[in-house]
Amino acid sequence: MKTLRAIVLTAVLVGVSGCATTNKDPLEGINRGIYKFNDVADRYAMKPVAKAYKAVAPTPVRTGISNFFSNLGTLTTIVNDLLQLKFAQAFTDAGRFVINSTFGIAGFIDVASMDNVPKHQEDFGQTLGYWGVGSGAYLVLPIIGPSTIRDASGLFIDTVTSDPITYLHNTGQIRAHNQVRAVQLLDKRTQLLDATDLVDNASIDPYAFMRDAYLQRRASLIQDGLVPQELLQDEFEPADEDAPTPTHSELSPATGADAVLLQSTAPIGQSEVGQLEGVEPTVEGAALVAEPAATVDVVELSEAAGEAVEALPPLLEQADQTTGEEVPVVEVDASAMVAGVDETLLTVVEPATPAQ
Repeated sequence: MKTLRAIVLTAVLVGVSGCATTNKDPLEGINRGIYKFNDVADRYAMKPVAKAYKAVAPTPVRTGISNFFSNLGTLTTIVNDLLQLKFAQAFTDAGRFVINSTFGIAGFIDVASMDNVPKHQEDFGQTLGYWGVGSGAYLVLPIIGPSTIRDASGLFIDTVTSDPITYLHNTGQIRAHNQVRAVQLLDKRTQLLDATDLVDNASIDPYAFMRDAYLQRRASLIQDGLVPQELLQDEFEPADEDAPTPTHSELSPATGADAVLLQSTAPIGQSEVGQLEGVEPTVEGAALVAEPAATVDVVELSEAAGEAVEALPPLLEQADQTTGEEVPVVEVDASAMVAGVDETLLTVVEPATPAQ
């Protein structure tokens, strides 16, 4: 009967969360008060105990306890896999639970991870979100920490239905239940020691940092690793996509006797050098026009820039030796002029006016 009343209460809370406004933290004043209480309780009670436990308990012992509680949580994941119709994932998680519960000695050894069996995490809050229930207002729960109306309701349902530790309480083993629950809470707090230190040292407002991080993580879990775009708002304005892109015709064409330095990551080959011989490129608007001229020497850049400068006058003299024969005009893609030239000085010279 108590379980039925709890489910009805949860349904009411979920219905309220579905009507939430765009403001995800309308209870910020109350939440900050609870956050301050949790921070004081953690600083003077839970955190020192967790540090002492980490200092006293060997790493294999702490790892085994973490594996044990993680294996128990797999039962909750399996139930919510089925509720989300993720049957293949439910089969994998069920196999993981069986392997760790048997070969892993009640889950103290994570044998499934050694066999590269993937691990998933699902709860009833994620199930509600999977079926379109809104997160509702952001909540900070005493001792537990960040949550929402939807996630708090889901946590309650998971605790009373699929959490094996709860069955100790239901069977009258109150003392054993309290002891196991205290160890579970201590284990979780020990795992978060480094994370809390990072939040306190890296953020100006730890409350806001914790709230935003929690909401983004929950949204990512619901969508299996994807974060909705509305939770990734950047303070910078996006680039103006309507701004016109300059065309080749709007660019200033190269003038005669201008030296253009074209660089790319691919060095020019000998065959490509041969293709440049006997062709003098000039830029006209958006097209590249090739006209036969005297052989254009490709001058390699040396360490001293003066050598390249001294090589320019002979090229100008060779350009005066062009003939006045008419030649066909060939349009070449402008990108071909750029590709393959690495640290090479390409001299563009206008042909001399043929003699009358």
